[in-house]
Amino acid sequence: MGKVKLIATAAMGLEALVAREVKDLGYENVKVDNGKIIFEADEKAICRTNLWLRTADRVKLVVGEFKATTFDELFEKTKALPWGNFIPENGEFPVIGKSVKSTLFSVSDCQAIVKKAVVESLKKTYKRAWFDEDGPLFRIEVALLKDIATITIDTSGSGLHKRGYRYLHSEAPLKETMAAAMIMLTNWHPDRPFADPFCGSGTLAIEAAMIGQNIAPGFNRDFASQKWEWVGKANWDQAMEEVEDLAKYDQPLQIFGSDIDHKMVELSINNAQEAGFGDLLHFKQMQVKDFTTKLEYGCIVGNPPYGERIGEIKEVEQMYRDMGKAFEKLDTWSVYMLTSNEGFEELYGKKASKKRKLYNGNIKTDYYQYFGPRPPRNN
Repeated sequence: MGKVKLIATAAMGLEALVAREVKDLGYENVKVDNGKIIFEADEKAICRTNLWLRTADRVKLVVGEFKATTFDELFEKTKALPWGNFIPENGEFPVIGKSVKSTLFSVSDCQAIVKKAVVESLKKTYKRAWFDEDGPLFRIEVALLKDIATITIDTSGSGLHKRGYRYLHSEAPLKETMAAAMIMLTNWHPDRPFADPFCGSGTLAIEAAMIGQNIAPGFNRDFASQKWEWVGKANWDQAMEEVEDLAKYDQPLQIFGSDIDHKMVELSINNAQEAGFGDLLHFKQMQVKDFTTKLEYGCIVGNPPYGERIGEIKEVEQMYRDMGKAFEKLDTWSVYMLTSNEGFEELYGKKASKKRKLYNGNIKTDYYQYFGPRPPRNN
């Protein structure tokens, strides 16, 4: 097929990280926009990006982009796109949509028109009047922004945060993609200790293990585009071979998780086993104020309770004070905490080396970064 245009979508604030990941996979001409990273590559990139991107939400294939201010224009320009190159005769092709600051603001009408246009295009290609849509999934999206329509097909299926290891999770789980981003924004290296004192369902510890052993986050799940004939089984097999070849299963790791709730500790242990790290990761029940270690030059990364509910705030504020006192003794460690509590630094008792705005779901948060000293070089 040659070159295809792809979009890796990202949560607000993570675009630069996703762009770095795309470039690290060897793709060039990477353009960063709000909530998305656009790049051109061959069809093998569909396999590789879905398997390797740790911080992206999903990967979409761009079929066309054009200006549309009338329904006729949307219909004709969509119909003119080469749908037969992508969707087979038995393909299932539902249409979703969104519209922002555009003349065509009725999303349901836009979806219906795009669906009709694709059907008309495929009728011409396959010389038939009806499609059963009982084959592989090709979920189409029409996204209108300031009268520019971008028509894409989702290559991922389920969102990329669904790694396949977390069947059970806590009430307010941290998305796997956000957990990976939090780790990638630290100075942690696999040869240094890593601890999460608010482990919840174990997501940060598991993502750290995957990063530490260079295990592709998508190795244990399926993608919609695996069933697309034009991408091809050979490309997927090759991409999976690369995943196996680059994994460092022998990399030793010191990764610890703890939580005040014993049920969360059990959940973390179960999820770690599901991810294949049952023997590598260590979890225990413990309050953050009791955190202590003789290890040095490690990283503490956490997503503590924010105190969003009335009645919890004073309890959470006290916990932040206790955390500050406990971590004060760890003078060689770096600390990274994600919270929406704007008084965190004062409660913790120390100003952060750096602060970064991130969105945890719909909650606007700050990522407080306290940099410890670099470990001495081994001569």
